[in-house]
Amino acid sequence: MGSAVITARAAATFEPVGRSVATARAFVRDTLQGWGYNDVVDDAVVLTSELVTNAVIHAGTAADVLCLRTEEGVRVEVSDHYPEREVPLQSSALDFGSPDRENGRGLLLCAALASRWGVEYSPTRKHVWFQLDLPDRPVGIRSAGPVLPTSLLPVTDQRIRVAVVQIDSAGAISAWNDDAAYVFGHTAEQVTGKQFTDFVAWPHTPGTNTGIADALQLSRWEGSYGIRGADGRTIAVYASHLRVRDTDGDPSTVCLLVRDDERAVLQTPVRAPVSDASSDSRTTDPFEVFIGSPAPDDLDGLLQRTVERARDMLDADAAFLLLATDDETELEVRATTGLPSARQRFARVPVEAGTGRYGSARMPAVHEDLTAVPGAVPLLTDTGMRSVVTVPLKVEGRLTGSLGVAAEGAGRYSNEEALRLQFAADRIALAVESARLGELERLRRGSLSFLVEASDLLAGTLDRDQTLALMAQMTVPTLATWCAVYTIADQSSEPYLSYVLHEDEDLIDGLKALLSKIAPPDPVPTPGARVWAAPAEAGHRAALSTSTRSLAHDAPLSMSTATRTTLATAQAVGGETVVLPLVARNRVIGMLTLGKPSDDHFRQEILELAEDLSRRAALALDNARLYSERMAISQSLQRSLLPPGLPDVPNVEIEVIYRAAGEGNEVGGDFYDVFPIRDGAYGFAIGDVCGTGPEAAAVTGLARHALRLLAREGFGGPAVLERLNAAILDEGARSRFLTLLYGELWPQEDGSALLKVVCAGHPLPLRLRQDGSVESAAEPQPLLGVLDDLDLYEQEVVLNPGDVLLCVTDGVTERREGTRMLGDDGLADVLSTCTGLTAGAVAARILRAVERFAAEPASDDMAILAMRVPEPPLV
Repeated sequence: MGSAVITARAAATFEPVGRSVATARAFVRDTLQGWGYNDVVDDAVVLTSELVTNAVIHAGTAADVLCLRTEEGVRVEVSDHYPEREVPLQSSALDFGSPDRENGRGLLLCAALASRWGVEYSPTRKHVWFQLDLPDRPVGIRSAGPVLPTSLLPVTDQRIRVAVVQIDSAGAISAWNDDAAYVFGHTAEQVTGKQFTDFVAWPHTPGTNTGIADALQLSRWEGSYGIRGADGRTIAVYASHLRVRDTDGDPSTVCLLVRDDERAVLQTPVRAPVSDASSDSRTTDPFEVFIGSPAPDDLDGLLQRTVERARDMLDADAAFLLLATDDETELEVRATTGLPSARQRFARVPVEAGTGRYGSARMPAVHEDLTAVPGAVPLLTDTGMRSVVTVPLKVEGRLTGSLGVAAEGAGRYSNEEALRLQFAADRIALAVESARLGELERLRRGSLSFLVEASDLLAGTLDRDQTLALMAQMTVPTLATWCAVYTIADQSSEPYLSYVLHEDEDLIDGLKALLSKIAPPDPVPTPGARVWAAPAEAGHRAALSTSTRSLAHDAPLSMSTATRTTLATAQAVGGETVVLPLVARNRVIGMLTLGKPSDDHFRQEILELAEDLSRRAALALDNARLYSERMAISQSLQRSLLPPGLPDVPNVEIEVIYRAAGEGNEVGGDFYDVFPIRDGAYGFAIGDVCGTGPEAAAVTGLARHALRLLAREGFGGPAVLERLNAAILDEGARSRFLTLLYGELWPQEDGSALLKVVCAGHPLPLRLRQDGSVESAAEPQPLLGVLDDLDLYEQEVVLNPGDVLLCVTDGVTERREGTRMLGDDGLADVLSTCTGLTAGAVAARILRAVERFAAEPASDDMAILAMRVPEPPLV
């Protein structure tokens, strides 16, 4: 990092799993926000996301992330541990690739966004770093007022008191000065050690997406909220927070608080008008006059500052700002003050006039008394506000939002206030739209990375249950607090609750039980998200019923586990719930349900992202279904080609081991069969069809069933094989040549067994005698499926007690390791060690020898048929 001084560092390692990318993004965001580097957070998160994705998804290794803070900016380093990466030559130019590729965009983004960046290779690591410099900030005096006569200074009726409160890293009060005790009525002994949030009334969300606890973690913060005094009243204060650390490095937050009407003591002054040295004229930026300087550089902060200044400008009790969707058909609540923002944030209302619609969005409007026109401003329903003035925010004639202020009294506003508010709205509209577009661009960057990651994960599996789990895990908590996936087996089936996930694992069982008790959403194929009120209503009823029973039975203050679970579940589903159809191949195969906790809403961009995800997830889920169905059909058909079982042959042990090559195959080109022909006579066969896969399996089925049929018709071995040869040739272009060992077995009264065998192009059967000698038990003859006329003959073999007949396919004898092959001689050597073993033990030893001969998995089917005449028991 050159001569830059490192003032802080943070490091973490992320495992090579899909969720690590989101965890890494959160780590970098939290680290940089904690350092007060909000200016570069978004770019740092985008770059980290791409680089960590390359490591944990594409390289498949753990990723080390290191954040380094300097006075000039921040440096982030990402390393992976891929051991087989080719180290590029220094003279070779780096290939950034195409932005449209699904991977490899990390270096391209570094070049586009970072101030400086680099990549370092070693035989075991790839190390990518980027530097983001902080933008230049003006320093020095912001403004200085003139010297005024004493008679012109503002009048105060008492001594100005500045409450100084220090909050430790755990959020507890560690210092409370005398002015704080005077203003709020609590002594230092009463509050020290208690959580600061216990005394705070947080009416809105100023400049952040969270509340006071998170505001205390910021390096610097300024704004207004309330403190609950000892008498129970809420005292409005203006606060200035500064995050500091002691000599041991422990952080704490110092809060300076004054009464809200004395905010000028702490409030950042408005910057003086810029003077032009080349002229005597002075210009004033109306935007800075209204918003103040420096203006917040993030959208949420700008919107919150706007509603606060609008409220103050018209001496209102509340203010709100809504932003329009791209098509201008809906408005989304983005900032409020004096209203329950947690309930309203991201709520949406239609623009056009009508019941429950925002009819005054496109033109300034003044409502002297909302009780006379209920529903005129849906946002203010049941808030106690009576008079309101609203004005549009427009950019080049296009509606981009609406700004409004409201008061609890009637008749507070007239056209004059509307003009003042409209003038202010016109000054800020362009800045708001610019910030909104910047936010949308950052969201789209994140959405692109999210969808690429989701597509990679969904494409990596064809297992239905794993696909369902991935769908839920990708939405929680990135898009929603909880998620439920319903699946539909076919057009006549009802939706089935297949998977439920909540960001709090303790709530999953309660959520699943609640959803199981209510009717599933209708499987409507209409694209887009639609609101589903049933979970919130069911949760409300369950909570009400539980609370009523507890009161009726005079339950103690400590609630039972079941009651707590019911109330927590009701809270979890109490917000907005939306349903997105899972449509694949013009059929609804399920529904993706997303939910928020009590009184929370989805923002439109999140719903659009969820819709994109649902389309990809639906196709992945349907592909998994089709794969499962085809695998089930394939396995069922393959199992029908195998013999139902081995018959019990008197005085003869028979064992078969069968291995089909290829993933998911149960039957290939090799086959076997042992079956009764008539009383005292049994047929056996082992064959190998040319090739593997479904085509070979089809000939396998033909051969096995034809052998049984012909043998039971009384044909001898040569006649059976000649007719089978004709049947194979009749298949024409679909025919395949076949090697086959066929024989008939007759157990004898003296304990031996008589065999008559025909070996048509097949590896010769081997006979193991009691003395350990091994010999061929037949002579080779022409294979089937090639020649029209065959002159086949059968040979007799007698197995004496203790003898073994081993029959295999060429997948055994042609087992290879490089240039080495097991061969007939190698098989004979293994068989010679099997003296005294049962037929099952002989087959197992042959299989182990074949598997150990080569390290690679077998590429050909294998069948092993062992027959042994046991020795008579000793008397």
